[in-house]
Amino acid sequence: MSWLERLGEGLQRTRERFTEQMNVIFERGPQLDEDFWDNLEETLILSDFGAPATVAIIEQLRDTALRLALPDGYAVLDRLAETIADRFTALEHDPFELKPVCVLFVGVNGSGKTTTVGKIAKSGSDAGRQVLLGSADTFRAAAIEQLDIWAQRAQVPVIKRQRGADPASISFEVIERAEEQGADLLLIDTAGRLHTSDDLMRELEKVVQVTRKRAERWQQGNSELPVKTLLTLDATTGQNGLQQAREFNRSLALDGVIITKMDGTAKGGIAVAVSHELGLPIVRVGVGEGIDDLKAFDPLEFARALIGRS
Repeated sequence: MSWLERLGEGLQRTRERFTEQMNVIFERGPQLDEDFWDNLEETLILSDFGAPATVAIIEQLRDTALRLALPDGYAVLDRLAETIADRFTALEHDPFELKPVCVLFVGVNGSGKTTTVGKIAKSGSDAGRQVLLGSADTFRAAAIEQLDIWAQRAQVPVIKRQRGADPASISFEVIERAEEQGADLLLIDTAGRLHTSDDLMRELEKVVQVTRKRAERWQQGNSELPVKTLLTLDATTGQNGLQQAREFNRSLALDGVIITKMDGTAKGGIAVAVSHELGLPIVRVGVGEGIDDLKAFDPLEFARALIGRS
C-alpha cells in the first residue's frame, strides 16, 4: 500500500464524517445562499478545524466564489482542499534534514513521543545519518526500555541513566557524546508533561534551556548545532490537543508539531486548527504503528485526503 493510500485510509473516519455532513447540505440544495455558508462553517467546526481556521477558510471561499462567479456549492467544494491547505503554516526547513541538528520531543503522556523518536531514528539511520538518542524520560522505566528497543532496531546508540536522574543532564551528555562520536542527528525523548502542571512545565523549560546553552558551544567541524523543539500531539484528543499545543508553545516556543494517531480519529481537522492558530508548521503526520506510517507532511495532500477530493 502506498503512502497516499495509507493516509487516505487513516483519515477515513474524518472523511466519512465530513462527507455525511456535506451530503446533508446538498440535499437542501447546492445554491450559494447564507444557509449554505452557515452549514459549511458548522461542518468544519464539527471536524475540529477550530473557529479561527474555519472563519478564515469560509472568508477565503466566499471571496473566491464571488471573484470567479462560482455557480454553486459543488464548485465551492472543488476549491475547498486548496483553501484548507492555505491555512497551514509553511515549513521553511525540515528539521530532520538539517545536518547537524538536535531535536527535543515534548508532549503529554500517551501522545506517541517515544515511538515517534524511534521511527525517526530508524529512518535516519537507514538514510546514512549518524544518529544518537537521548532517553531524558527518567520518570517511566518503560519509556527507557521502549527507546532501547528502538535503538536496537535502528542500530544506534542511546544515552540513558537510572530512573529519577536529572533529564537536563542527559540532554547535556547527548551533545557531549555527539561531539566525540561525530553524530549529526540527535534525538532526545523527554518525559510526558501535563500542560496544566506549572512545576512539570518549568522542569521541561530547564531541559530545553540547558540543551540550547550547551549547543552554543558545539565544536564539531565548523558548523553550528541548531536545537529544535517539536510537540508530539495525539490527533484523537481533538480540541484538548489544541489547548495542549497552546500551553507547550507558550512555555517552550515550539518549532513545529508532529501529529500522531491520525488513523484513530474523526477529528482530523485538529491539524489545521493547531497550525493556523499557533503559526506552527506540521512536520510529520502518523497514520499507524508501522515504521512507514510516519511521513513528512504535505498540506495539499493531507487536505485532499481529509475531505475526499482529488
